[in-house]
Amino acid sequence: MSDVCCTLVFPAMKKTIPQLTTQDVDGAELPYLYYPGGEKPTIFCHATGFMPWLWHPVIEGLDFTDSVWAPYICSYRGGDPHNGGLSWNVIARDLSFLCRARNIDRPLIIGHSMGGTVSVIAAAAFGLKPRGMILIEPILLPEEFYEMSINVEDHPLASKSIRRVSHWKSEAEAASYLNSRPLFADWDKDVLNLYKSYGMEKLPAGDVKLACTPKSEAAMFMGGMSRNPWPLLPKIECPVLVIEGEKSPNIGLVDIRRAVSLLPGGTYASVPDAGHLIPMQKPAQIAAIINSFAKEIADDGHP
Repeated sequence: MSDVCCTLVFPAMKKTIPQLTTQDVDGAELPYLYYPGGEKPTIFCHATGFMPWLWHPVIEGLDFTDSVWAPYICSYRGGDPHNGGLSWNVIARDLSFLCRARNIDRPLIIGHSMGGTVSVIAAAAFGLKPRGMILIEPILLPEEFYEMSINVEDHPLASKSIRRVSHWKSEAEAASYLNSRPLFADWDKDVLNLYKSYGMEKLPAGDVKLACTPKSEAAMFMGGMSRNPWPLLPKIECPVLVIEGEKSPNIGLVDIRRAVSLLPGGTYASVPDAGHLIPMQKPAQIAAIINSFAKEIADDGHP
């Protein structure tokens, strides 16, 4: 499988946006973006319902020259939200498979939301050996949640996502809808433009739909119940920085400080004036945090 970069350069951005390519992961084709660089690899794992292109402003802000990999976890394996969804356990296994297939050794892993939890499972249960991890608002629900049997209608997130507005008559109507939603109000301008370009698909008739369908997003939310990540945290041996948004709606539901206490090399950080979607809101700050962390683990003897 070759890694090909297209010639597209997004307005106001310095780096070329790579072309999406795929890797067979035990019978499924996992898409990913690849930025060529040095021998040390870095992996970015996105949140539920989003896409790897949104990491581009963060990647532009890195001051080291790692090769960068960003898988696209949406519907590569399908998944019925009414029948277990797309298991995060399976996604974690596929992430590890991707690393073995592409000779990605001792990566620095940055995972946001679902991507953070999937990274934990991959590192603790499927043999992925990162040199360091940054978990941004990982989804670590109360342990009793993972013992429950719950359907889509009763799931607090899947029930909303499966009813999400996902089709518009034109690009202008779609953009107007996004601009009217509180979810996107504090996004960085470049990230929002990337979402408009890559998170939506223009159809032949001129109408527009979400690239990650409501059914796919609901399937990913339901797949989060497939494995309890809490017992895995003490098994992660590398340095781990866990980041929480100061204004995150998950505070009180996700006990980030408990997670840090269970990680042998865990450190906590809070980002002021940020919610759950910190990489979309503050990509420059996230890049600065990554730069500092990468230097710190190298200085501490974690090459």
